[in-house]
Amino acid sequence: MKILAVGDLVGEGGVKKLKELLPRIREEEKIDFVIVNAENSAGGMGITTKIFNELKELDIDAVTMGNHTWGKKDIFTLIEDQKLIRPANYPNNVPGKGYGIYTCKGKKICVVNLIGRTDMNVLSENPFLKMQDILKEVKSQADIIILDFHAEATAEKIAMGYYLDGKITAMFGTHTHVQTADEKILEHGTGYITDIGMTGPIKSVIGMDIAVSIKRFETTLPEKYKLAEGNCILNGCIFDINDETCRVNKVTRVVRK
Repeated sequence: MKILAVGDLVGEGGVKKLKELLPRIREEEKIDFVIVNAENSAGGMGITTKIFNELKELDIDAVTMGNHTWGKKDIFTLIEDQKLIRPANYPNNVPGKGYGIYTCKGKKICVVNLIGRTDMNVLSENPFLKMQDILKEVKSQADIIILDFHAEATAEKIAMGYYLDGKITAMFGTHTHVQTADEKILEHGTGYITDIGMTGPIKSVIGMDIAVSIKRFETTLPEKYKLAEGNCILNGCIFDINDETCRVNKVTRVVRK
């Protein structure tokens, strides 16, 4: 089985690039299951009903979110959809769910979404302890467990990878929008990559307009971000999983223009 994880969609340009390239990637790489992080898909912050429906039309299996989950009010009409997953370590009283279990090729696939706590400015529970609780809930229900860890600090992501090595099938990081070149299979069999990158404008500062981004750093004034324009790139990662053992055989980064 091949599972494709697509990095943070940034704006409508990122959505358009996904619509353009996903069918080709699915066919060329023989992809069976697709996970897309879409928390920046609507104007760079949140998701709308229109965009979510476009993603569903692409037969995407799971849509994960992050620190901008609540960025658009549409989310409250979408949040209970079985394909949409928000970080599991948000407070217990918020709507939505932190993981979903799906069937593909006779296997039960559990997709989990967690948010980091280092430099994220989001109220959340400890993601390490929350993941242990989730594993207790799903270990008898799922053959394959995949984690999207939406976190700022590379150290936090790397630590999570080792923490879960041998306990889940694969983990990929999102949020920084910069793809890391550290894809690997950890010692006890878990497929891992620190960040799968973004699907959005190439000439940008992580998807945002360059001039505005520089002004923010230069002046420290709260200049409003705006999306960059121009050609986009698709970043992601493919986890090739053994159908019998449900362990990762290979981890391959995806970069498509």
